[in-house]
Order: sequence, then structure tokens, then C-alpha cells
Amino acid sequence: MTALRVVIADDHPIVREGMAALLNSLPGFEVAGIAADGRAAVREVVTTRPDVAVLDLRMPGLDGIAATKEIARAAPEVAVLVLTMFSDDDSVFAAMRAGARGYLVKGAEQDEIVRAIRAVAAGEAIFGPAVAQQVLNFLTTPPATGEPFPELTRREREILDLLAAGLPNGAIARRLGLAAKTVANNVSAIFAKLQVADRAAAIIRARDAGLGRG
Repeated sequence: MTALRVVIADDHPIVREGMAALLNSLPGFEVAGIAADGRAAVREVVTTRPDVAVLDLRMPGLDGIAATKEIARAAPEVAVLVLTMFSDDDSVFAAMRAGARGYLVKGAEQDEIVRAIRAVAAGEAIFGPAVAQQVLNFLTTPPATGEPFPELTRREREILDLLAAGLPNGAIARRLGLAAKTVANNVSAIFAKLQVADRAAAIIRARDAGLGRG
């Protein structure tokens, strides 16, 4: 069986040397190159054309995100596996958008790292347990609409905005050129959709969402 060739990039000598020693001790792996910064990582990948590049995110010169983008452009056949201390959403999704196929947090067991290298080399996407939960949460969260109270119609939002500004129904009707009865009906619909009991509660909800300030 052909050995999986891996480039390792990390600015901490203990990490990159430890990773190299681990892979060199296992059958089926070959360390094709080692780099201490992002620019050197790209150079090693372009020169040696490994199966997998294992990159840290925080490296001098060129960080892991930028290095991943460069590798995706110059050597798209090389799978990038991020191995880093950082598990915040911004880092995870920036790495995936840059082209990484996997993301592990340092502290992962050796078996988990080896399994992840094999997985991304085979074309799979793989995440450590904590990161996988973040990705799942992102994928299952409904997208933001960009407007508060998406359950309301455009007219109802206009009326709620004026309610939050302190206008009574009569003034709202005059402002919008509507009949007082139409405004009253819309106000009732707003209360029902927002599940509030009265005008004061609706105003509080609206002001909390930034309405009534125009």
C-alpha cells in the first residue's frame, strides 16, 4: 500500500517534531516536509505535493487561513487538515471557507489525529467532537432574516415602529394614510403574532428590537 505523504506546519517545534515522530513511527505514513510558518508550508506543499497538509492556524508570516487559501489555489488536490488551539466559530468557518477539509483542536488523541489524516486524504470532511457540534448548530439554525419580527407583514412592522415611537392609533392612521379601523385591526394582529397582552408589552418588545427610534 502506498504511504500517505504529509506536510506538517506549526510554529511550535515540539508540536511539529512530535507530529513528525508520530507519523514516521506508523506504517502507511511518510512525512514529506515540515514547516515553521505559513509561507514555508505553502512552499513545502507546492514542492512535495503531499496527500495531506496539517496546518496550525496561528503562524508567523502567513497564517493558516491564508496558507490554506494558497494551497487550495496552487495545489487543490492536497487535503488540508487544521490542527489548532482555537475552536471559536470564526476560526472554524474561516478555515472551512478557505478550503480546509478537516478541523481538530490540539489535545486530540493521537488515534483521532491519524484517523482524521486518513479521512481527509480519502476526500472526507472531518471535525473533532466540539467542532462537529458547532458545525451542526450552524447548519440547523434558521438563517437570520435581517429584519425584526419576520412573522409580521411590512405594514404591521410599520405600525409597530410607530407604536414604539409613542404614537396613538389616530396619529398612526394619519401618518400612514389609513383608516383608524384598519390601524386598530393591524394592532390586534400584531398583539396576537407577538403573543403580547397589551400595547405596553408590544412597545417593550419593539424597542428591545430597535424599533421606534426613527
